[in-house]
Amino acid sequence: MLPIITEDISTEIFSEAFQDVQAWRKNMVQYLKEENPEVNTAILEVAKHDESIDLKAVALGAYLTYRLLEIATENDSLSIEE
Repeated sequence: MLPIITEDISTEIFSEAFQDVQAWRKNMVQYLKEENPEVNTAILEVAKHDESIDLKAVALGAYLTYRLLEIATENDSLSIEE
């Protein structure tokens, strides 16, 4: 089951990402290349698959979703340990 993404998590990640969207997206590319290269490859392949869509917008949405789920999962893990 996927973790619950709370409003606090969304606010945190959106404020982080939207300070400088281009830099954040580029940082996420590098981060995912190290943390989960298969997911990074999948994001880039899907984004490149259809030339009528904006590659950067698709990637940004996917990276935001990944980060939201990652933080929510970490928070769930911390709750279980307590």
